[in-house]
Amino acid sequence: MRFSTIPIYGIHIRNTFSTKASNRGMKITVGVGLSALVVGILIGFLVIPSLDTSKSDVQAADTSDVKPTMVIEDLSLTEIFEMTEAGVVQLVVKRNTVIEEGYNNLGSGFVFDKMGHIITNAHVVSDANSTEVTFLDGRAFEAEIVGADDHTDLAVVRVDADPDVLHPLPIGDSGALKVGESVAAIGNPFGLSGSMTSGIVSQISRQIPADTGFSIPDIIQTDAAINPGNSGGPLLNMRGEVIGVNTSIQSNIGEFVGVGFAVPSQTVAKIVPTLISDGKYDHPWIGVSGQDINPDLVEILNLNDTRGFLVLTVEEDSPADRAGILPSNRTVMHEGLNYTVGGDIVMKVDDIDVRKVSDILIHLQRSKSVGDEMLIQVLRNDLIAELTLILDKRPEIANLPEPP
Repeated sequence: MRFSTIPIYGIHIRNTFSTKASNRGMKITVGVGLSALVVGILIGFLVIPSLDTSKSDVQAADTSDVKPTMVIEDLSLTEIFEMTEAGVVQLVVKRNTVIEEGYNNLGSGFVFDKMGHIITNAHVVSDANSTEVTFLDGRAFEAEIVGADDHTDLAVVRVDADPDVLHPLPIGDSGALKVGESVAAIGNPFGLSGSMTSGIVSQISRQIPADTGFSIPDIIQTDAAINPGNSGGPLLNMRGEVIGVNTSIQSNIGEFVGVGFAVPSQTVAKIVPTLISDGKYDHPWIGVSGQDINPDLVEILNLNDTRGFLVLTVEEDSPADRAGILPSNRTVMHEGLNYTVGGDIVMKVDDIDVRKVSDILIHLQRSKSVGDEMLIQVLRNDLIAELTLILDKRPEIANLPEPP
């Protein structure tokens, strides 16, 4: 696995991830899943001595306004499949370009609403001359691409189909996910339509590279089997709700080896409505590159611990530049290696502690939009400084500074 630098949201970081999105040669293919949250009810019993109520002033408790708490139970995998299979579709894409590896023209998706909108991956429909959507009952429709966002690998297509064909899947809350929860993935691996696999949430808040040169934050990792053709299909919790969109796998052979990834439903809920209305989504941008604090930097800079993000470069006239964030300005040798240091160390964004750069990226993804104000706390020359910046629209990758 080679060592590479990946820019993210205008921030460049060093990353050892070396995979590709599934539909382009299948180094990364599809990904991930979610699981169920079981709510337990604790019932208490009040035990009192036997009383002669005819002579007692004790009154019975008024329970007329007390409503029973609903118990949310997990469904079986069979029940989940039967409940959701009609909402999962297969996509067949025709392109001018020919990719040697198989299944590059196949993908999955799921019905978003009764207007015919279907969610899938951006890489599934990229460079498409035509896209055909096939439903469970075998009916197929030509689809138009409504919008796509390469930065999150999400896309929306639309079919002109009768309402009885369209079975929208409920969108769950990926923010409630916990590691270890059971999840299920449905899609069309290797063209095998309507296939279901199951597993657990292996981890949350991962980040994976995108073809844009940035990375996708807040990703769900799962061990539910994902393979070429699963891209764009739903990752479901045990209530049959979509908590992710399967997008890629980490693999050296192009097939699933136990590590898959999905774009979380929180990202879907934020971006898809804008894709439907505007055809695109503008991501917020800070305009710095840097790296997470590591043990070597702790020793070089005489820090207390490895929390924080060291700013290496600042893009000219970026939000960071206008706010006064300082880049690194000198090089030091440590154990035979050169380190660029001297820049601000980001410690907090909007009162959220920054342990690693992923904390910044997730905050931007979940809570921020272009034009929003963001407060940044930095460590500068052993002193804390607070700066306010206004987030810009992320520029094209060609306009970003070279990785340090």
